Amino acid sequence: MTKEELRELISLGEGQTLEFKRSTSDDFGREMVAFANSLGGTLLIGVDDKGVIIGADTSNRAKAQIQNTARNLEPPLHVEVEAVDNVIAITIPESDDRPHASGGRFYLREGATCQQMTRSQIRDFFFKEGLIHFDAMPNAAFNISRDLAKNRYREFARSANIPLKLDMFDALTNLKLTAEKRMTNAGALLLGREGSRYLISATITCALFQGKTKTKILDQKIFDGDIYSNFNNALLYLQSHLNTEYIIKIKRTEKLELPEDALREALINAIAHRDYRSTANIQIYIFYDRVEIHNPGGLVAGMKLSDLGHRSVPRNPLLFGVLYRMDLVENVGSGLKRIRDTMKENGLAEPVIEADEHWFTVTFHRERAGRPTSSPDVEESAAREKTTEKTTEKTTEKILSSLRNRPEISMKELAEAVGITLHGIDWQIRKLRKTGRIRRVGPDKGGHWEVMEN
Repeated sequence: MTKEELRELISLGEGQTLEFKRSTSDDFGREMVAFANSLGGTLLIGVDDKGVIIGADTSNRAKAQIQNTARNLEPPLHVEVEAVDNVIAITIPESDDRPHASGGRFYLREGATCQQMTRSQIRDFFFKEGLIHFDAMPNAAFNISRDLAKNRYREFARSANIPLKLDMFDALTNLKLTAEKRMTNAGALLLGREGSRYLISATITCALFQGKTKTKILDQKIFDGDIYSNFNNALLYLQSHLNTEYIIKIKRTEKLELPEDALREALINAIAHRDYRSTANIQIYIFYDRVEIHNPGGLVAGMKLSDLGHRSVPRNPLLFGVLYRMDLVENVGSGLKRIRDTMKENGLAEPVIEADEHWFTVTFHRERAGRPTSSPDVEESAAREKTTEKTTEKTTEKILSSLRNRPEISMKELAEAVGITLHGIDWQIRKLRKTGRIRRVGPDKGGHWEVMEN
């Protein structure tokens, strides 16, 4: 590893396959075990949490101690140790002899942290049908030279906090999104134009039903893009088909009948933890009295329903790690707790969680106090769609007006000015660029927006 390669690696920040340490510590073996039990990774000694090189002991004695620690793991682990610019770089491979243990305990790398597991859970997790490997396997349908558009990569890099100055292929390799000179399944899901072209089940189906059964479909959409687009489109579908309460205090505010944060968390959990080997897709059903979010896969081996909200074993650790970089997921095991807390804070019933061998389902009860108890008919649905269209038009006009007045405005400032989430702004901007209503002049930093007037 050269000094330049070291600095490029550090610029990516900590994540699924990279950890910074100021110095060797008591949990040093634990970190190596976590990488070996997951996708492998690099441990940099002499770098603080902010990515600043502070230096470490790079003597032969220090490197020998590291190798000794690796040899004393259960079973012993082979690692590569080298000194680069006062930093010790330890490369830990994805081990064929896993699970490894340190001090009799087993660990797994999840996002930017390592989680302790029991031996039986580790064994079940890794050896039951090999599901943990699927997102890291090469995708035979994805042709990098044909399917990886540079503008799509730039959008991904911006959302995943990857410096644009880094070489595209080097960044994807360091994030383990390429393997054997091919895009992995996780990379195909994140960067592919049409998810179903690479994995048949990568779509999200959203449906609105009349009443409480599936007898009559009022509306249906299938979203078939990259994961980020599918997430935003499905969330907007939910927002547009649920009721909105207008609250007037000092100024009017809008409140969705089900908290947006809870819906977002349930949706991203379905995307991150579903079984992509299944031929089924994620399904979102909106009924008169409830919203159901189904994802194929059920509980991962070693998990019980009582564990949910307290701990987690990600089925797709590579994909989870990138979603963590994109700020779409937080600490593992906390998603369902945040959903329950959000529902409680809004005075609403907790969602019903169901799981079997093949499916995982979250059901939100729709509160309708003070509203008619009869089911909405087609005319009511059409009226709601018309209102949604007007709301979308108003949002678009607000965005265009803000860009005209401040062409250099940042995405965060634009979200605050318009009054929607950062994810919503990102989706709206991409839509406006695709339809030719706006264009970007210059780089992401230092450039500006131009509204294309009719």
